[in-house]
Amino acid sequence: MNSPYVICIGRQLGSGGRQIGHILAQQLGISYYDREILSIAAEESGLGRGVFERNDERKGFLHTFLGAVQPFFGGGDFYANQLSEENIFTLQSGVIKKVANERSGIFIGRVADYILRDHPRMASVFIAASTDDRARRIMETDKVDMKTALRKIEEGDSQRASYYNFYSSGTWGSADNYDLCVNSSVLGIEETATLIRDFIVKKLHIELPSETSVPAPEVF
Repeated sequence: MNSPYVICIGRQLGSGGRQIGHILAQQLGISYYDREILSIAAEESGLGRGVFERNDERKGFLHTFLGAVQPFFGGGDFYANQLSEENIFTLQSGVIKKVANERSGIFIGRVADYILRDHPRMASVFIAASTDDRARRIMETDKVDMKTALRKIEEGDSQRASYYNFYSSGTWGSADNYDLCVNSSVLGIEETATLIRDFIVKKLHIELPSETSVPAPEVF
């Protein structure tokens, strides 16, 4: 089949989901979309990228943001309508659907599995990991201590769950919500990527490319 296919990856903070996504993109020779979606949405909507970044996989930031800008610009109702969280989500969802219809790719987070639930060739994956592995990875990448890493894990997972559960009909991280759930601590990052790749090949009936054109993974 030559029609585009998509892989949507949900992940616990620090589980290695982004790195696994990069590896899969390289192995399958397809595009990788994470924060790139924010840039595309900002460009197409005419809104600043910062608006999408502050709302990225979290709810509630606009209450503070609008409170800060209204004294300077006035017209609070206008800005609330233009920058509502629902409008921002709709704009971002439109970009995800457009990209998914044009080419094969991997989408990290952002409720992509729900947004693309009607896509004819979509596979959804959720990646978890042990708390120790997650904390260690965050300590290494963010240069923080264990206590801070554990706080980041708790806050990050809570934000992602709230965002996903609000905008979808499913439950973030619940096994019955995904085609495949995997613990990356069991096999490690590389082997977990291989396991997911083999599953995708069988589910979506694709052939592995003889040569790959996607750069090696750089984001953890």
